[in-house]
Formats: sequence, C-alpha cells, structure tokens
Amino acid sequence: MRVPIGVFVKLNILLEVSIIERDYIEQRQDVKLPREKSKNRFSETEESFSFVNKELARQLRETWYSGRSGGASTWCRRMTDPKIEMHYTPPNSDTIQTKPFPIRGERANFVNKPHVIAMVGLPARGKTYISKKLCRYLNWIGISTKVFNLGEYRRHATTAYQCHEFFRPDNIKAMAIRTQCAMDALKDVCQWLESGDGEVAVFDATNSTVERRQLIRDIVVEKMGFKLFFVESVCNDPEIVEQNIMELIRKDEPLLVQVKVSSPDYANMNKEEVLADFMLRIEHYQEKYQPLDENQESDLSFMKIYNTGEKVLVHKHEGHIQSRIVYYLMNIHIVPRTIYLTRHGESVMNLEGKIGGDSELSDRGWEYAKALASYITSQNIQGLRVWTSWLKRTIQTASDVNAPQERWKALNEIDAGICEEMTYEEIADKYPTDFAARDQNKFSYRYPRGESYEDLVARLEPVIMELERQGNVLVVSHQAVLRCLLAYFLDKSADELPYLEVPLHTIIKLTPVAYGCKVGHIRLPIDAVDTHRPKPKVEMIRID
Repeated sequence: MRVPIGVFVKLNILLEVSIIERDYIEQRQDVKLPREKSKNRFSETEESFSFVNKELARQLRETWYSGRSGGASTWCRRMTDPKIEMHYTPPNSDTIQTKPFPIRGERANFVNKPHVIAMVGLPARGKTYISKKLCRYLNWIGISTKVFNLGEYRRHATTAYQCHEFFRPDNIKAMAIRTQCAMDALKDVCQWLESGDGEVAVFDATNSTVERRQLIRDIVVEKMGFKLFFVESVCNDPEIVEQNIMELIRKDEPLLVQVKVSSPDYANMNKEEVLADFMLRIEHYQEKYQPLDENQESDLSFMKIYNTGEKVLVHKHEGHIQSRIVYYLMNIHIVPRTIYLTRHGESVMNLEGKIGGDSELSDRGWEYAKALASYITSQNIQGLRVWTSWLKRTIQTASDVNAPQERWKALNEIDAGICEEMTYEEIADKYPTDFAARDQNKFSYRYPRGESYEDLVARLEPVIMELERQGNVLVVSHQAVLRCLLAYFLDKSADELPYLEVPLHTIIKLTPVAYGCKVGHIRLPIDAVDTHRPKPKVEMIRID
C-alpha cells in the first residue's frame, strides 16, 4: 500500500517539533513531562506535540499552509540550528489573546447550569461560616457566587426583634412572615442567576423541614431548571455547639461585625440575655427539625458534615461544581491557627529593578532572613511548618527558621515568559503593546510564553486546599503569589488582586475567625526597595 507523501511530511513536522518542545520544557521547571514514555515513537511525539506553546504552533501552521520556501521541515531545522541567528517578532493580535476584563463571564463555560447551594441545619451549627467560606472560594477560582442570607430578609421585614417567641412553630403570624421572607429570598436567588450575572447562589437558611426543602426543589429545579445541592451541618458534640454560640455572642472581636450580638436582634441585650434567648430559639427549631435523609429524600443531591468535618456523607452529587464544593468543604476546619505570609528578602534582581529570575539575596535580604528567624523564634509558635518556593531567594530567606520546611513548586513566582529578568522600562521599550495591554487588564493578561494572574490562581488552588487543612504555617514566597493568597483570605476581587500591596521585609499575619480573617502587618526594621506598581490612572477625555 502506498502512503501519501503528506503523511510523511506531517510526521516529520511532529518529530522535529517534539525535539524543540522538549528542549523548551527542560528549561522550565514548572512544566511536567509525561510520566510514562510510550514505546510507540509516534504516540510519544503526539504527546510532546500537545505541549507546544501557542506561538510555536501558530508559526508552524502558517508555514504549513502558506507554502513558504523551504517548507515546515526547513523552518524547524532553522529553529534548532545554533548557527542561525534567531529573531523574535513582538506579540500582536495574532500571537496573543488578551481577554477584556472581567473574565468571569467566559469562565461560565464549565458551569453549564446555574447552581443553588441550600444550607440545612439548626442555628449555631456554622452554616453562615460555611456559606461565606464557600462563596469566597468559588469567587476566587472565578465562579461568580453570592450568599443570600435569610436572616437579613427577616430583619428587613420586621420592625424590631422581640425575643425567641418569634421562632415558635405555633406562632402563626411569625411563621407567615418567615415563609414570605423565604419566598422573597428564593425569588432574588432565581432572578440573580437568570440575569446571567451569577453562576452559584448560596441560600443561607435553616431549611430544616422536608416540606421547606421540597418547596425549594420545586422552585429551583422544576420551575427554573437550575441544579440544586443541599449542605447540612450537623453538630452532636455539645462542646462544638457551645463554642459556636460563644463565638456568635463574643463582644470583644471588632472584626466580627456580622455576629448575632452585633445584629439588630440583640442590639440592647447583655451577654447572658443573648445566650438564654438564643438557646430557646434553638429549642424551637428542634421541635420541627428533620435532618436530610437519603431514604426519605433520595431524589435530592446533598452532603452532610458532622461535627465540623469529623465525618462527611455525600449523596448523589452531580457534576464538576458539586464535586469541587464537596472536596473543598471536606478540607476546611475551625481549629484556631495562624498563617504567616512573607516575601523573600530583598534580592539582587530587586535592586536592579528586574522581574522574575532566580537570583540570590542581597546583603539586606540576608539581614531580613536572620531577623525573620529571630521573630519566629520569639513567637514560640506551636507546630509551625514552613513552606517556600523552589527558587533560591525564598529558600535562603527561610534557611535560619527552626521548623520543618517544605518546597512547593506551585509557590514559584509568576512566569514572565519572554520578559523574565527584564526591567519594566525594558519591557515598555521592547514590547510597548504588551506593556500597555497588561496595564489595561493585569489579571487576565498573560506574558508571552508565560503566565497571567488568572493562571496563577489556578496553579495555587492545591496550596489553598492544603492551607485550609493545616495548623500554623509560614509561607515564604513572592509578590504575585502572595497577592493571590491574600485575595483568597481577604475576599478581594479579580480587579483588586493584582494591585494588593505586599512589601518586602514585612510579615503579614492572618488569623481566620468566624466570617472573616484578622490581618496584621509586622514590618521588620530593615530597609528594602519598593517593587509595588500602583494601578494606572485612567484619564477620561471628553469628545464633543
């Protein structure tokens, strides 16, 4: 059988491109080669070809279809011949795709249907805590999410909270108000999702009866065609319930502005009165409470979290979004801990104004490394673990810290591609179009052959999952990486993320608390250069 010559030419292209690409990958530590080498040469080539960067593939296609002199094989040989001078064409609209901000709408591609996450459980079981954490996580990974808290609707509908009597199941008038509030909240949920602005809505309410959950299903699934997933928080441990209640009524926490004692419900009551009233409110809910049951409600998709993660039961979860929610909620805990974030000490390239690279610490950077170790020792932090990137400047910064250390390649600085080891002035001079494009859309802009902040968020998701599982951790990393981590813990938008300030020689102390995070900045007295670039100001020009 005669094989068309085109097959041999195409195979030759694949073989030669695979050689180029493997050389390119070996120079980049953050790109993994296939774990298993195929015995079949052609299948191995196809596997390598899948790694070809977009610029290389584009030029290859142009050569293949345009019929230029020499053909694709000659072009590939020129690319690999060290005697031939290489010229780089600055990226343009054909070689780079810079998406307009916001990118969120395009990410809806993997959310084929809007989702409603409905909380279930008695008061003081951590439903609002879970709702807010879940909302923060989903927004951080690019899924537009919003919490609809039923308590806010109730407080808006009633002039003033009297006492626990409002929640008695035999209080007909109050029950009518509560039911109407639930309907209003569900209406807003559906309108928000239907408008296209949202992808996931979290309905934060007790939803403690089979009847109420069936009503939600009828509206969300049958009427609107959305996906529905229930999350029940079950606490049988009296100590955990008491801890949750005490957290809710603590007055000396200035950041807990959304706790019960700070709400209009308990505006004029002391701690003892709040505790007594709240316990009676829980008793009223318990009279009618019906936990989710896989036999009685077998048609529902749900998960049950027992005693803040001691045990998890998942029933009929469907699709990518629900799987990610289950995985995330299986990793969070409420054990008190502190996360310390710091950049590496000042590096040689920081002094030169260059980005990226793998340079050593400067003299002042080494001073910071010693000061950091002294500070950590003085804090006597129990069970501390230290995470660094694979780059020398972070490893050197943490070298004197007396604690177990781990190296994370995911914590490496953002890959600046062709702009690595250049100053911003050099980038603006050599690639003015790209420099301007990045200023216009810093979150989504991707350096040619490099990364964007959006890529970095995806790369850091496993780090976030592991941070949620850990106790006390010191993370020594880089400016862009720490911006992404801070955006997660502080619930910052994609627009704010690339401009968060993370100065050198400063420790950022994060203490997760109910509904948020305490933030402290410890500036160690060692001078360093300022590498922060503020958000460019946009001048409005009036055209008459």
